[in-house]
Amino acid sequence: MRDLCRLIGWTVVDLIRSRAALEAEIWTLRQQINVLRRAVPKKSSFSAIDRMIFVGLYRLFPSVCDALAIVKPDTIVRWHRAGFRFYWRWKSRRRGGRSIVPLEIRRLIREMSISNPLWGAPRIHGELLKLGIDIGQTSVAKYMARRRGPPSQGWKTFLHNHADGIAAMDLFVVPTISFRLLYGLLIMRHGRRQILWFGVTAHPTAEWIANQITQACGWEQAPYYLIRDRDAAYGEIFIRRLRSMGIRDRPTSPRSPWQNGYAERLIGSIRRECVDHIIVLGERHLRHVLLSYLKYYNEVRTHLSLEKDAPVPRAVAAFGHILCRPVLGGLHHQYVRI
Repeated sequence: MRDLCRLIGWTVVDLIRSRAALEAEIWTLRQQINVLRRAVPKKSSFSAIDRMIFVGLYRLFPSVCDALAIVKPDTIVRWHRAGFRFYWRWKSRRRGGRSIVPLEIRRLIREMSISNPLWGAPRIHGELLKLGIDIGQTSVAKYMARRRGPPSQGWKTFLHNHADGIAAMDLFVVPTISFRLLYGLLIMRHGRRQILWFGVTAHPTAEWIANQITQACGWEQAPYYLIRDRDAAYGEIFIRRLRSMGIRDRPTSPRSPWQNGYAERLIGSIRRECVDHIIVLGERHLRHVLLSYLKYYNEVRTHLSLEKDAPVPRAVAAFGHILCRPVLGGLHHQYVRI
């Protein structure tokens, strides 16, 4: 601080001195600097006041960089940038206010806003208050996930909400021991992937399919929608039967089996788990095999989409001796406690 005061005092004195005296003093000072540079080490230490003086002179008179001898111009510029960062760090310091929201709560707010697109900040704020989390509603709105469009449920949620009223049907081919082709008709509900009906015939006609849908669903428990492909076997008689039962016909687009994905996947399971391992003797034999598989599929077989439960819910048996019962001649087994 004493050096700064001394510098200011000499600056005031220099204002009233002649130009010749100032030039002589400058030459003298430069010669002294040359002598000191030969005597002192190459690396010098500077205090904070020294750096502030050099930076201030550089800001006022940038041309003073030409007179620097004991420090490089790049060093002065680096000191100035460091002072700039320090100033704005001090300017942006925290002056109290709201407390920082913990990371776990911020993640919870984001997950709640993504999982519930119909919820706004007031609704999420109310849920957090019921969970014992004291936070402001404006903070909840700040950390919610931003949506590009209006809040709406996805197709997966829409189908899940309407699954109980949707049924699907499809035909599949099974060869027999005599190289004949039999047609199996599958009817299932989307709600719990439950198989409603298996029909077997060698000549699937529209009238036969109409009778099968009547026997499978009945007039009182008919689904609201029926998904099917555009096979030519679904003729005018079948379509009139659906209308009379109050079922809305929803055929898939041409060459789009993925639109009836549940039925297609179930047919694949029937092939992999049943008919690919059995030689079918005839129509009666195939009907018996498919009905046995229907009972196994609905009452025993667990499903990933049903949280490892069967379409017809199975009770958990934790006590008793485990008994193994063969299904489909030992192709599968059922394990129960007695």
